[in-house]
Amino acid sequence: MGFRCGIVGLPNVGKSTIFNAMTSAGIESANYPFCTIEPNVGMVPVPDPRLDILADMVNTQKKVNAQMEFLDIAGLVSGASKGEGLGNQFLGHIRQVDAIAHVVRCFEDSNIVHVDGEIDPLRDRETINTELILADLDTVSRRLKKTKSQAKSGDKLFKAQVTILEELEELLNNGKPARLLKPDDMGSKLLKELCLLSAKPVLYVANVREEDIADGNQWVEKLKTAAREENSPVVVISGAIEEELSNLSPEEQMDFLTDMGMKESGLNRLIGAGYKLLGLINFFTVGEKETKAWTIKKGTLAPGAAGVIHTDFERGFIKAEVIAYDDYIACDGEAGAKEKGLLRLEGREYVVKDGDCILFRFNV
Repeated sequence: MGFRCGIVGLPNVGKSTIFNAMTSAGIESANYPFCTIEPNVGMVPVPDPRLDILADMVNTQKKVNAQMEFLDIAGLVSGASKGEGLGNQFLGHIRQVDAIAHVVRCFEDSNIVHVDGEIDPLRDRETINTELILADLDTVSRRLKKTKSQAKSGDKLFKAQVTILEELEELLNNGKPARLLKPDDMGSKLLKELCLLSAKPVLYVANVREEDIADGNQWVEKLKTAAREENSPVVVISGAIEEELSNLSPEEQMDFLTDMGMKESGLNRLIGAGYKLLGLINFFTVGEKETKAWTIKKGTLAPGAAGVIHTDFERGFIKAEVIAYDDYIACDGEAGAKEKGLLRLEGREYVVKDGDCILFRFNV
């Protein structure tokens, strides 16, 4: 699996329309709040031209892309942290995801009501960020109270945690998300344990009209300025274009994108931004029966990469036979790479690189 991405936003910003177009899931999308109650889930193949080239080279019987999982989560309203609207369900569903795609409406349409009456992407962004921060503040304050009591014993660990929690509480009280905290190893472990909503990596999806897809508009520029303050990327997407693309064949999609002056779909740009945000890469297993892309975090060691395929591979790891993608292509496959000495035997300390073609050796 690539990663799990939760699509969030206020009601009627185009979340479900974009989700529907990207996953072709055929979910309900309607012009009233809380159309989405339970999160809709869709699996999308992660495009990677390298996988296509490798599969063709070895004439594989089965090609398997890495997968990205989208969750279309119920629209949020002000007061969600206190249970307003579907707040409790919404916040619970966010805890399940690796990253948040925050859809922000950057278009006018008199036929689609806005929950707050008018278009204002900065206010919309602030509404959701505030609710996540308030929910986290409650979590942190309760944990801080408990940890202060535990620290009275003189335990150094609890004392250190109090310092981290106080810093975190101050950050949240100032309206800043937990992801802006720069913790040490102990702080990182504590953050993971707390499972804070505002600690999730965020990318913003500016939903625009078709005519604004190339150059954006004044709302997009405002959103980009605000997003830069928290080092979050902005992906500009037109829900209408993605919806139209979802009804076309691959060949027709390419023609359509060319006519629109676009190199790739909004879905592909969103996946690319998500990979970069989370520091993800792909490695490949190549064979005549199956050629497959696997997703890992940058810095993953060979045994950990093997464990993505199967836990037995990690547990019984012996060696990894590795050929860099460029070498695999230049040598016209594994045999050519071996002949030129470009197949390497790597051990437990090897850091897997993006594009590596790997065969794992392991004990059962």
